[in-house]
Amino acid sequence: MKCQRDKFSLQRKVSYLNGAYMSPLMKKVEKAGIKGMIQKRKPFHISPSDFFKETEVLRTLFGQLINSPDSARHIIIPSVSYGVENVVQNLNKKKGKIVMASGEFPSNVYPWSANSNYTLKFVAAPTLGKNLAENWNEEILKAIDDQTAAVSIGQIHWVSGIKYDLASIRKKTRSVGAALIIDGTQSIGALPFDLQEIRPDALLVAGYKWLMGPYSIGMAYYGEMFDQGRPIENNWMNRQGSHQFSGLTHYEDNYLPRAQRYEVGEHSNFVLVPMLIAAIKQLLKWTPLGIQQYCDALCYEAIDALRSEGYTIEASKGRASHLFGIYFNKSATMERIERALSKYRVKISIRDQAIRVSPNVYNDQKDIQRLVSALKEAII
Repeated sequence: MKCQRDKFSLQRKVSYLNGAYMSPLMKKVEKAGIKGMIQKRKPFHISPSDFFKETEVLRTLFGQLINSPDSARHIIIPSVSYGVENVVQNLNKKKGKIVMASGEFPSNVYPWSANSNYTLKFVAAPTLGKNLAENWNEEILKAIDDQTAAVSIGQIHWVSGIKYDLASIRKKTRSVGAALIIDGTQSIGALPFDLQEIRPDALLVAGYKWLMGPYSIGMAYYGEMFDQGRPIENNWMNRQGSHQFSGLTHYEDNYLPRAQRYEVGEHSNFVLVPMLIAAIKQLLKWTPLGIQQYCDALCYEAIDALRSEGYTIEASKGRASHLFGIYFNKSATMERIERALSKYRVKISIRDQAIRVSPNVYNDQKDIQRLVSALKEAII
């Protein structure tokens, strides 16, 4: 794959290596949003069927991305925390331990910590060094026991890019009757994920990072465990017969089947839904594997160069290629690093004493060389 910068409106003078913070919008995604806003100028052209057609297209496309054919298990959510809260309120085990990696993003922590029935077990990352990913995965597996109600974890760690061994974690959770809940926000769209292989009980994904869509919309998958649950929001659209506008006051107690009972109200957003559709259609053309291969080829020489300067970066087999942490050279202070990055106009995030680098197909070697130059200059 060649660089896809022409599909974006990024400035050449800025090296944006921060897709894990927020992706830039593709031009076609912007156009889809503008078209949706223009549509609202003349609402008399919006029919009742329009509330449902595009959302079904989006559910189907999301299924193609994660290899999940049943669109009734895919729903639109406004945020990951919304999706996790539906899980917390409907988990099969009503008490127990929630296992998660240390340093999890707050959206995957607060819904659990707010419920007194569950206790959080954070599995600390081993000391930086060889086999960090392997050792961390081993410790996570050790933490899963008969007292575990769920493992709530990402496909990768959101700062270091360490990949979790989801297949082994799934096997262990099944053996003790625990659920597997995955926050795929920092991976789905850029890293291959096969739902048929992992079979999680729930998968939650924000739309504005690697799905490359707008803010305030995301996607979720809920498995059979949640088929009879009670959603945190009772809206008219998650009830059976909701597509029949003439009968909306024939109040219905029954929810739509499978995951659709958990879908957020007003999910047929005529601006955000078309934008996310346009984004996922392009991702399916690039493929998550293609994005991984592009990012790996883009960065591997730079990573070797930075290691030779004393920076620490996990070996490629244990981490993602689209997101990875660079841990400070002892002689490079935070102040010097930030000053050098600003000088070279490199945009990244600094999280938990790590420089988080997250490239995508809009980046090229000029961007990566600016990063290397900045980090070399930061060394005292």
